[in-house]
Amino acid sequence: MSAGPLLEARGLQVVAGPRTLIETLDLELRAGEVWCVMGPNGCGKTSLLHTLAGLREPRAGEVRLQGRALADWPVGELARLRGLLPQVQHDAFGAAVLEVVLLGRHPHLGRWAWEDATDERIARSALRAVDLADCAERDVTTLSGGERQRVGIAALLAQDPPLLLLDEPVAHLDLHHQVTVLRHLGRLARLRGKAVLLAIHDLNLAARFATHALVIGAGGLLRQGPVESTMDEIVLSAAFGHAVVRERIGKRTVFVAD
Repeated sequence: MSAGPLLEARGLQVVAGPRTLIETLDLELRAGEVWCVMGPNGCGKTSLLHTLAGLREPRAGEVRLQGRALADWPVGELARLRGLLPQVQHDAFGAAVLEVVLLGRHPHLGRWAWEDATDERIARSALRAVDLADCAERDVTTLSGGERQRVGIAALLAQDPPLLLLDEPVAHLDLHHQVTVLRHLGRLARLRGKAVLLAIHDLNLAARFATHALVIGAGGLLRQGPVESTMDEIVLSAAFGHAVVRERIGKRTVFVAD
């Protein structure tokens, strides 16, 4: 495993129309790390994830994957190295849940190849990881919002890239599956050397499962670094425009809106 960063952003400026969302961002994401991106609605979390994934151009700066500019990667190779879970899933027509998850295997197939038994095994394992093994044959259009979100996560797991970018992956999930998904992502980072960056609104889930945090306020980047030194009352209160209090419950730090 390379000792260098898997993903780098240098001098990155992210804009939306006339608005500058992030003035300058220098970021290094390494194997084994789980980064949580936090901030109020409209601060630029989704725009940042899309920029880091190579789906939109920054106004300034660059993004590098394994030391190589995103634009220099062939599309197929890039799809095997980084995966993105969008905030919203769209289904234009019905399909079995297993077929949707198998879409994550396409970057690993040859031009004229079809999924084989190994791909199906990987897809079914991904469904088990999000508690949907019994739904493999269901029509994806019959699922609840939370179930559909978990199908999207399973497809990303089946893609199996070294870098996973997720836009609010637990927003529609119940408590049990929020913890299940974040715990699984943490294991992937810790045991398999994945790098994970996800946008999230729940401060306590971020504090519990992330190794690092990137906090963005209305005026741009506020703080980044290890969770223990980054998530504090002053930074979070300023970012969200509302007083946040930090408390200790047993061995855990929790954050409460004042």
